[in-house]
Amino acid sequence: MWKILLQEFWNDLRTQKTRAFLTMFAITWGTLSVVLLLAFGEGLGRTMQSGLLNAGDRIFQIYGGETSQSYEGLDKGRRIRLIREDLDLLQRSIADVDLGSISYGRWGVALQVGQNKTTTYMEGVGEAFEDMRRMYPAAGGRFLNAIDESQKRRVVFLGPELAGRLFGETEPVGGSVMIDGLPFTVVGIMQEKLQTSMNNGPDANRAIIPSSTFETIYGHRYIDHMVLRPRNVAVAPAVKQQIYEVLGRKYKFDASDERALGIWDFIENEKESAKVFMGIQLFLGLVGGLTLLLAGVGVANIMYVTVKERTREFGVKLALGARKYHIKIQVIFEALLIALMGGAIGLLVSYGVVKAIQSLPNKEGAMEFLANPVLSTPVALLTVGVLTVIGLLAGYFPARKAANVDPVESLRYE
Repeated sequence: MWKILLQEFWNDLRTQKTRAFLTMFAITWGTLSVVLLLAFGEGLGRTMQSGLLNAGDRIFQIYGGETSQSYEGLDKGRRIRLIREDLDLLQRSIADVDLGSISYGRWGVALQVGQNKTTTYMEGVGEAFEDMRRMYPAAGGRFLNAIDESQKRRVVFLGPELAGRLFGETEPVGGSVMIDGLPFTVVGIMQEKLQTSMNNGPDANRAIIPSSTFETIYGHRYIDHMVLRPRNVAVAPAVKQQIYEVLGRKYKFDASDERALGIWDFIENEKESAKVFMGIQLFLGLVGGLTLLLAGVGVANIMYVTVKERTREFGVKLALGARKYHIKIQVIFEALLIALMGGAIGLLVSYGVVKAIQSLPNKEGAMEFLANPVLSTPVALLTVGVLTVIGLLAGYFPARKAANVDPVESLRYE
């Protein structure tokens, strides 16, 4: 039976080449629209999420603030300034804190290598800063470690753009750089990374030294901020509340006073951005789906025309003993095959386009976000499922009409 259906389908294609081509082209175009729109949307979402995590990987950045409520006889408007010991206090008091580091910050720090001079923002941090801020070293170098911190070493970790301005084509690691007139040894250069969120400029232009060294040179008592990472995302809200409670007891402010501390919640930012990109994906999927639906309507129209033109053929088959369900199966099979053939071509073309764009050598500017399409298996399976439904629906109604043809009347049809 299936052999007969395929022969019938092939004969119809040969006799109706133009119509079959236009029908399959419509399905191919619809499939291409759906798959590419979702692939580019998925790639954009992943790139933006990665850029956010490259600025802070599921962390809290905690700043001192100003009380907005009176507390235990103390007036509101008191300034809260954090110190190094506050990090130790939080790590001892909150069991679900995984990593933590303080951060001192200073703008306008002068750096010089030979005749090359520049200024930048410099931070004094601890070793845990590497993982929390994704400041991973390029090959041949390292980040700051516990010995650098304990011995107050004059070592520096440089962003790649800053290193390029200072050293040019010379290998920076192991070299010496003057920072505000003091010699520092370069221990590592940060790997290139996309960053869609930042504070005090991009990490690529930053110099990082041990926090203990920073304290010794500049004599700062108050830190710029602390960085904490909860053990997992599930406990993040509880950890955030405990931060207010622990520091509230020390600095005498109400734990419900959110202005007493400034907390940049990267975990919540990630959740919100995920919702935004989910909305974008749904919108793109809807646009592509409507395009595919219109292609399905085209298939249905073609099948109606085909049924009309083949009225005599169906009438003869019925007169010779064919059952109605034979006619239905033939028409539905043809519609389904046209839809799936067009869809298969669309998927193959989409795959080729995605691979070609992914292989582009230069991805700068807007291309850094757009040239990362992701052709996911769920999208391909969903598209095949939609095409199957479209083929069945596009064939069912014309098939019902074909099966109800009166054999006698059909012979009079011209």
